[in-house]
Amino acid sequence: MTASNRIVLSSDHAAIQLRQAIAAHIAAHGWVVVDIGPTTPESTHYPEHGEAAARLVASGDCRFGVILCGTGQGIMMAANKVKGIRCGVCADTFSARMIRQHNDANMLSIGARVVGEGLALDIVDAFLAAGRPACDACGDDWSAGGVAPFFASSISLGARRMGGAQRNPSRLQNGIDGYRFAPPILRAE
Repeated sequence: MTASNRIVLSSDHAAIQLRQAIAAHIAAHGWVVVDIGPTTPESTHYPEHGEAAARLVASGDCRFGVILCGTGQGIMMAANKVKGIRCGVCADTFSARMIRQHNDANMLSIGARVVGEGLALDIVDAFLAAGRPACDACGDDWSAGGVAPFFASSISLGARRMGGAQRNPSRLQNGIDGYRFAPPILRAE
């Protein structure tokens, strides 16, 4: 079985019912659900659940992860401590699409005390349906060259918006108003 159709789900005790509803929903859409619990309503330590799900995604065992806690914030922070994980909290479908399309998120976090079941299912659908188009700001397809071209182009775009930094490279390098915009490692040559 390949990771391309596997999604890990985990939560703390506050989100068991919503997690189970999401699991049934995505399984009905053909995904293989790896639900790692918990299964009982006793209080649990959310960082352990966020980290466990993140490790399955980071290892390649699962393509995506959906994690839940009361607000979605705490479990997301725990997941993002695992190298290779890009997890965002979403309470709307637009944000769910954008974290996939523009941040290459591989995990989604939802607050069970923040959104209802219907919206949560829509958020998950938006996250899973979103592709990875080229970034509008830089034209990078993210498949070759990593994020360095994005940052270099973003710095150029920001410089144009600030007026004149493009024509005066020292202004960009040294910063305007004391801020440095281009660390030497990211400067476009």
